Amino acid sequence: MKAKVKIARLSIASNTFLIIIKLIVGIFSGSVSIISEAIHSSMDLIAAIIAFFAVRVSDNPPDSRHPYGHGKVENISGVIEALLILVAAIWIITEAGKKILGEKIELESIAIGSLVMLVSAIINAIVSKKLYKVARETNSVALEADALHLKTDVYTSLGVAVGLGLIMLTGIKWLDPVVAILVAIFIIWEALQLLRRAFTPLLDTAWSVEEIEELEKIFKSLNVDYHDLRTRVAGDYRFIDLHIEIPENVSVGNAHQYCDKIENELTSKYKNLSVNIHVEPS
Repeated sequence: MKAKVKIARLSIASNTFLIIIKLIVGIFSGSVSIISEAIHSSMDLIAAIIAFFAVRVSDNPPDSRHPYGHGKVENISGVIEALLILVAAIWIITEAGKKILGEKIELESIAIGSLVMLVSAIINAIVSKKLYKVARETNSVALEADALHLKTDVYTSLGVAVGLGLIMLTGIKWLDPVVAILVAIFIIWEALQLLRRAFTPLLDTAWSVEEIEELEKIFKSLNVDYHDLRTRVAGDYRFIDLHIEIPENVSVGNAHQYCDKIENELTSKYKNLSVNIHVEPS
């Protein structure tokens, strides 16, 4: 929990810093691609704030109102983040269209703009790497979404820097809004991918094929005769429901010990796992 909250705070701080410097340079230079990156970072800041509260709420233990825990809060936050990114991308395309129609960019301010984009790419690459690390360790959907945002920022910032560099070399000012539109298209693609990953668990979708195969290997190693296997994910929590068959002459106590053995093996392999086993006579 502490690691998730700590890295979420780092994301908020880095995005706030980048928004400030991008807005200052973007407004001063008139570069819509830099301003588009500032808007993108603003969406990332909102996403980071949402992720911060999501990871705090999702780790709350189950209660009478939420007996299965609060894990899906992270998936809901991911859906909200994706929708915010789509709104930002549409705004960027609109502003870029205005630039193509005649608004000007100050060539003398492009050099500092390119430098800001490179600094932004470096900072986001570092923070994104840290976010991915904690997201993998904690199976956090919210942190993974935040990391994906920043990873995309790395590519878009580098793209804007290259676009501004081409303007310096060629003097062709319409390259700036064209780069901004390309950035927006990339952001839309990112948002759709994130929306799919965040929304799917809300429908209680089963684990992936690879994960199910791994689970079946565990059952095979324990000689479990099972059927009606069901799996689902909620945030960083995992759930397994299955029916197992045991000889009808086995005592209730021995059947319970056998179920405990299965559950202990599974919980040693998967973090935040809840297992529900229904016993039937073979």
